[in-house]
Amino acid sequence: MSVSNIVKSIQDIMRKDAGVDGDAQRIGQMAWLLFLKIYDAQEEELELMDDDYESPIPEELLWRNWASDKEGITGDRMLDFINNKLFPGIKNLHATPTSNARGFVAKEAFSDAFNYMKNGTLLRQVVNKVDEIDFNSSDERHTFGDIYETILKDLQSSGNSGEFYTPRAVTRFMVDMINPKLGEKVMDPACGTGGFLACTMDFIKDSGSVNTPEDNQRLQKQIHGVEKKQLPHLLCTTNMLLHGIEVPSQIRHDNTLARPLRDWGPKERVKVVVANPPFGGMEEDGIELNFPAATRTRETADLFLQLIIHILEANGRAAIVLPDGTLFGEGVKTKIKEKLLDECNLHTIIRLPNSVFAPYTSIKTNILFFEKGTPTQEIWYYEQQLPAGVKAYNKTKPMKVAEFDGCKQWWGGEPRKNRIENEQAWKVSIDEIKARNYNLDIKNPHQEEHIIHNPDELLATYAQQQNDIQQLRDQLKDILATALAGDKKE
Repeated sequence: MSVSNIVKSIQDIMRKDAGVDGDAQRIGQMAWLLFLKIYDAQEEELELMDDDYESPIPEELLWRNWASDKEGITGDRMLDFINNKLFPGIKNLHATPTSNARGFVAKEAFSDAFNYMKNGTLLRQVVNKVDEIDFNSSDERHTFGDIYETILKDLQSSGNSGEFYTPRAVTRFMVDMINPKLGEKVMDPACGTGGFLACTMDFIKDSGSVNTPEDNQRLQKQIHGVEKKQLPHLLCTTNMLLHGIEVPSQIRHDNTLARPLRDWGPKERVKVVVANPPFGGMEEDGIELNFPAATRTRETADLFLQLIIHILEANGRAAIVLPDGTLFGEGVKTKIKEKLLDECNLHTIIRLPNSVFAPYTSIKTNILFFEKGTPTQEIWYYEQQLPAGVKAYNKTKPMKVAEFDGCKQWWGGEPRKNRIENEQAWKVSIDEIKARNYNLDIKNPHQEEHIIHNPDELLATYAQQQNDIQQLRDQLKDILATALAGDKKE
């Protein structure tokens, strides 16, 4: 059976279980099972390389010792083992990043994991299916990598809290242009399920610079990420195991913004940042106090932009996805942009088409590329357009990697030489930016504004706008009702 069919079978079995409700729980359930299976496959590799290797988790909790026997424990015995031995055993491991790093990875991965399944017989069926995937086979590992990406898309199909799956085409383009090298510390401070970090590892391996075991160790140690939510963190850790990181302890389960900006010391600076931080959401009360008084806000994208500027080392470089609101926003946003242009060379802004993140959001987005250490003199803009005949991207027809080929040719290599203005590219001087009060939302001067005259399209847009307005009204009603109910209780 193919890997894709195995994953589909797993999901079908889970749908029969009364304890699993919806995609997020199904993926959460699959996540810890896949983690243990992949973790154990790696344990076997480590044992082959080192006769004295000892597993950092108890023998009875290793996948091979309770899951691999297809006729093994099932029903209530299976549930009892999972709930009362496996989970407590891993969650309570005596492990720290220094004393037992691989054990610490397992402990962190399970910190908020949960067994949702209530039927031990169905759970045995799921375990048997997971066991059919051979993670020691490079072919199956590669195939599973593609399917894993589909699982991650499913998780984020709801697009809540401003978090969206970054299409592979955008991830690949950003990593290609930022050109990370072996030994450069790379960080994604809102790493989600690890798409940028996995792509970075693949890019460095494909560059031909990883030739010795020492090179491989350097690669593993240069990848860093932080993720606030438990399930994406577990999926990211699994993703890193899948990409050959033996001890992905640099993938921390934390909120990067919860730490005061001044506490990030010089030794923690990074050379490269690639990120699509959550936007449109608000951080919890108090987080803004970690930032300078003049640029305090609770808008996540604005906080992450400040953090990224701060943690880059001199000559460090970044590529981040930001919404249009950051480009044209005023007030605190103006001050943050002024800081960005004073401390960094914001050399390129790629304006993405409207529907790149469909169906998760229709918010217009941009990729900002900048380097720390010298102030901005001019900004090049490049408008990435929809392919001919395509009106919009969607879940089944996403953006393709090859669509960025024109931009890559225009880019001018690593030194960004010989860039020319054309119908999609233009440059703006820092003097003009300052005259505009740091409004970076500059339209393509070579394109006439597209005016829609089609009545069907106009009506559809109007209907969507009315629907959005109604949703906002409903949200406001709920907030007011909750607030009033709280007042009555007091």
